[in-house]
Amino acid sequence: MALQEVKVRALAPARLGSLLGPERAQRFETSAATARALLEGRAVVNVNSTATGGGVAELLQTLHAYARGAGVDARWVVIEGNPRFFEITKRIHNHLYGTPGDGGPLGAAERRDYEETLRRNVTGLLDLVGADDIVVLHDPQTAALAAAIRRAGAHVVWRCHVGIDSPNEHSERGWEFLRPYVDDVDGYVFSCERFAPAWVPREHLAVIAPSIDPFSAKNESIAPATVAPLLQYVGMLEGGGHEPVGTFTRRDGSRGHVTRRVDLVGTGPPPPPDAPVVLQASRWDALKDMPGVLIGFADQVVGRTDAHLVLAGPQTSGVTDDPEANKVLDECVALWRKLPKPAQRRIHLACVPMADPDEAAAIVNVLQRHATVVVQKSLAEGFGLTVVEAMWKSRPVIGTAVGGIVDQIVTGETGFLLDDAHDLERYAHSVCSLLGNPMECDRMGTNGRQRAEQKFLGDRHLEEWAHLFARLRPR
Repeated sequence: MALQEVKVRALAPARLGSLLGPERAQRFETSAATARALLEGRAVVNVNSTATGGGVAELLQTLHAYARGAGVDARWVVIEGNPRFFEITKRIHNHLYGTPGDGGPLGAAERRDYEETLRRNVTGLLDLVGADDIVVLHDPQTAALAAAIRRAGAHVVWRCHVGIDSPNEHSERGWEFLRPYVDDVDGYVFSCERFAPAWVPREHLAVIAPSIDPFSAKNESIAPATVAPLLQYVGMLEGGGHEPVGTFTRRDGSRGHVTRRVDLVGTGPPPPPDAPVVLQASRWDALKDMPGVLIGFADQVVGRTDAHLVLAGPQTSGVTDDPEANKVLDECVALWRKLPKPAQRRIHLACVPMADPDEAAAIVNVLQRHATVVVQKSLAEGFGLTVVEAMWKSRPVIGTAVGGIVDQIVTGETGFLLDDAHDLERYAHSVCSLLGNPMECDRMGTNGRQRAEQKFLGDRHLEEWAHLFARLRPR
């Protein structure tokens, strides 16, 4: 079984300096120098299950680029699995979020298939790992690799991006499956402390919130005058275009051109350029509750505003580690088809092409910048990078008060937190309130940009990882 090593271009951390200010930039440079000395002669190898699609892949792209730019031997490896493996790990993933998922078993047969898949990945991984290296394993898909890596003399940190605020029977079942694999690792990292089960030793626990790269294709600045024409070209706004008008910065530093179009999956023509847009951009994942966003908008927003709703997610064939994506998309399409014609004309389902991940990120960038209001109405959430991405673009965000969303949105200042994801009346009221008050949208958007800059850029993120690695002294 062949592992995929993802090549990442080094980015000089100094380029963040223009955003950080002199004092913060100097502190970051001091932390980088300390990390270089600490990790001299050692590699930091991150292992996950996909190179594209979803927040973890985007996060690793950013972290590796700046870590390499800081002089750290940082590597990124993607394991290989079959559909059965990803069915099992998605089940575990859903359980850790406190839901039953597909309701399937997590018994001896599932454990055997899970272990066998990772056993076939071990040899290739150990070829890249030396004694005293640090291997960061991400999420349930990689947990069973830990024992072999520790036997090889490397340190193991397990980074869990998912969790639930209050444990329940489903989350306990997920942890029961995973605990034997990660019960004896050298360190644990969670986005929120409340996600960590009670058996994780607190002296080995680090709480590290994710960050965004402000210069990536997903977040880089775009001339406002080019946003609508680019969306027209890709088919997300009425008007069409005949020439690619959008350029973006690829992860290798070159300039790319947007040439592919989104797929509206048969949900009619796109919105007019002057219509207000409410956007949720996320995976087609049941826990993101795209159907609930659609129903609430159709029932309680369409009749009160002239806004359009866009639900945008990756083309489902482009996300290999999520077997449920097609099911969720199909559910949304079926709901749309049952809507009255006036509601159908105001709701749009968009699949962003994933053949070129940087191009896909650029399309999401312009969607977020064009939106009047951004929504992330998740039933459960690990962190929710789409929230801080929208805040970075000065957009007010409405999100559910779950997981890391709570740590991003300040109600009344940068958007609104919904106490109950199932309260569609409250969701619709928040949307209509913002749509009806452009000055509040602007104020919250400005506040959101400032909060994103203060809390969720890479300097803070890398410094916290450096502090963790400092605890993992050479053996």
